[in-house]
Amino acid sequence: MRLQHCHNFHDFRRLAKRRLPGPIFNYIDGAADDEVTLRRNTAAFEDCDLVPNVLRGVAAVDLSVTVMGQKLALPVYCSPTALQRLFHHDGERAVAAAAAKYGTMFGVSSLGTVSVEELRKAHATPQAYQFYFHKDRGLNRTMLQRAKEAGVNVMMLTVDSITGGNRERDLRTGFSIPFRLTLGGMAQFVIRPMWGLNYVTHERFKLPQLDEHVDMSGGAMSIGRYFTEMLDPSMTWDDVAEMVRLWDGQFCLKGVMSVEDAKRAAEIGCTGIILSNHGGRQLDGSRTGFDQLAEVVDAVGDRIDVIMDGGVQRGTHVLKALSLGAKAVGVGRYYLFPLAAAGQAGVERALGLMRAELERDMKLMGCTSVDQLGRGNLRFR
Repeated sequence: MRLQHCHNFHDFRRLAKRRLPGPIFNYIDGAADDEVTLRRNTAAFEDCDLVPNVLRGVAAVDLSVTVMGQKLALPVYCSPTALQRLFHHDGERAVAAAAAKYGTMFGVSSLGTVSVEELRKAHATPQAYQFYFHKDRGLNRTMLQRAKEAGVNVMMLTVDSITGGNRERDLRTGFSIPFRLTLGGMAQFVIRPMWGLNYVTHERFKLPQLDEHVDMSGGAMSIGRYFTEMLDPSMTWDDVAEMVRLWDGQFCLKGVMSVEDAKRAAEIGCTGIILSNHGGRQLDGSRTGFDQLAEVVDAVGDRIDVIMDGGVQRGTHVLKALSLGAKAVGVGRYYLFPLAAAGQAGVERALGLMRAELERDMKLMGCTSVDQLGRGNLRFR
């Protein structure tokens, strides 16, 4: 199977599975506990039908949106995800370049493998920084200041990860950074020699956002221990309000789900919220962002930009979310599997397919711009 034979999410996933060692594929693919929320994230869209209008004169379609002050050519952005150079040696560089080509925002994680400064210098497109709240308040301020000086456009504070989710696939393979593999996990690396060759012949794997603050050498600090030892589960709304003041710019909370929390976010000065269950990787059995979207938009949509992510695999999924009032939609696995399969060319193909689907589906809906989408276009079963 080759890249040109990939026509949808599942094709990219299959190609990534062929190229990645099992533990790394399962790190991307897996979720918490019984993975119920992972499956539900995509299934939720199937409970909602599109109702198209016809004869509307749709020769040209404008897909652009403005979200948290950023003008995007697509209503879809590349959500920040960790450890991208494990999946392909170009990692965030490939994702940022592909996002720039399609005029959309990309996110860089605290656990990213390329520095925010390098990516900011390389691309003019909007850049978000995904931040974890540490016990060390000085470290939090230092990282905020660094992102501000780099020219990051949007600060995304992840609020659903004060402790790591129970990802049993990773427990079985021993996946961690540095690797602490089980025997079965090691065998998976042996049968994917090309991945290993790329890993050892390119620059040393590192986490530049954290390098000065976290010792990832010597095996002491796995990703799980980073979550349990360095992140602060005592974080409160007061802490976040102080961060919002310090940042003094576009600031969103990633992982908000309830109407009550959405209202609090608006009250403390956030400019956006992302309805997200972390791709099903944290609390299994939690509700999907899509299912929560309407009530949250009704409660705060006039005060704050409401975004959602989780389970998005098709242009029609994006249109359904936009019709409910989302300002934009984040994707994660949707670009990570193409990244693993073929680097920048893979991510470009995935975003190109998404743009083509959105243009085609907008025409079939009888809409020439995103603001023409609305709840009148939808029926829930």
